[in-house]
Amino acid sequence: MIMPRNAFPNLPMVGVEDGSFQKGITIKTVLAAVLFRNLHIEDVKVKKITVDGFEATERLKEMLSSWNFEAVLLAGISFAGFNVIDPILIHEEFNKPVIIITRTKPNNKAVKKALEKHFEDWKRRFEVFEKIGLPYERLSFAGKSPVYVKAIGASFNWTCTIIHGSSILGPVPEPLRVARLIARGLS
Repeated sequence: MIMPRNAFPNLPMVGVEDGSFQKGITIKTVLAAVLFRNLHIEDVKVKKITVDGFEATERLKEMLSSWNFEAVLLAGISFAGFNVIDPILIHEEFNKPVIIITRTKPNNKAVKKALEKHFEDWKRRFEVFEKIGLPYERLSFAGKSPVYVKAIGASFNWTCTIIHGSSILGPVPEPLRVARLIARGLS
């Protein structure tokens, strides 16, 4: 059962998104984390991450360390190209659910092929994709485009409630939408 939008009015959530970059030209871009409570911005943190680097998980841990939150919403797991955030490590570090939300259906075969082609350390990067596995659940609400969702440390029903309750202007929850606007605006 999907609960009404006001079921979790004070639930603090963090949305995480990366900035734009030009492959082969941009060395670093931003990773933005936005702390929301009651669908209002409470705080924003921004750190630089390397395009195709491997420090995004550690930068996110640093950003989250001083916040009180109940869930982290990630716009996928690959940021700044293939700078991968490990949602399982984030969940284990903070003992909070991590919800991965994408607008397109994940394709691990295509990811693996791209990683093999472009990275000597492709196995290390692909390990995170394997750990979280498939399938992502397709989630649709009336009048909105579907999104694909994977929850770490939360039930699918709770996850649906969180997404429904925080999606105001489209299928993407406000914390992610605003994190994207900030990250893209700064890059």
